[in-house]
Amino acid sequence: MLSARSLFQEIIDDDEAFRLFCSIAAAGESQGGWENARIAALVPPGERALAPKIARHGADEDKHGRIFTALLRKRGLTPVPVPPETDYTMLLERLGIGLAHDRLRRDEPLTEHDIIVYLAHSRVTEQRAAEQMRLLLRHFAGHPELGRAVRRISDDEDNHLAYTHEELLRLAAAGHGRLIQRTLRACALAEIRVHRDVSLAVTARMGRILGWPKARSALLAAGIHAVYAGERLAGWRRMVSLSMPARRNALGGPATTAPEFV
Repeated sequence: MLSARSLFQEIIDDDEAFRLFCSIAAAGESQGGWENARIAALVPPGERALAPKIARHGADEDKHGRIFTALLRKRGLTPVPVPPETDYTMLLERLGIGLAHDRLRRDEPLTEHDIIVYLAHSRVTEQRAAEQMRLLLRHFAGHPELGRAVRRISDDEDNHLAYTHEELLRLAAAGHGRLIQRTLRACALAEIRVHRDVSLAVTARMGRILGWPKARSALLAAGIHAVYAGERLAGWRRMVSLSMPARRNALGGPATTAPEFV
């Protein structure tokens, strides 16, 4: 029977599949850590109060990358190169979503517009990350190998999502509401497309590693396309709504460490 739990369990039980999964996750988190660190360093003077929160966000992402790498190390595995078609972050950048890496490499202060673009991009991508981690949390919170990692990362992703809501609402109240909504919509529509493409690419590679029959791979691909169709129709709207979170000032303190993993 096909279910999220059974699919993840297959991946966890196979060293090569698990190696690919953790490698993709670690690379994406580490990339997010670098991006946030650069943004924190380039925050414009009018938004300096935001810099420690952005730095905290980056530190969390770096920590997640180390956690996934540590999970590999515990099995005696090393990371593998991330296939380009599974590189979620870079595929989004190619569509013009978020702040380009070329921009972040220059030592020039960002603008208020750049900060809105960054926060809108984060609002959308953290929605996806939080949802995916809640799915893993539901099925593997008590898993002896993954449980602590899943619980830690899921809590951090919820903090990141809360922070983006709160900061975007602050900027909307300052008169940037229309820009924020336009940017969120563009980010969301691009993200659901990239998520579909990455999901198809990862599923195809996992199918080859795990020896799935063609019929099973086709069924999973059909399911990914169906999810995309639903998100393209209306599901993207959950990524653009803004509401004051229950977790206020979620990134207002220092980043937590993960000594049990690193």
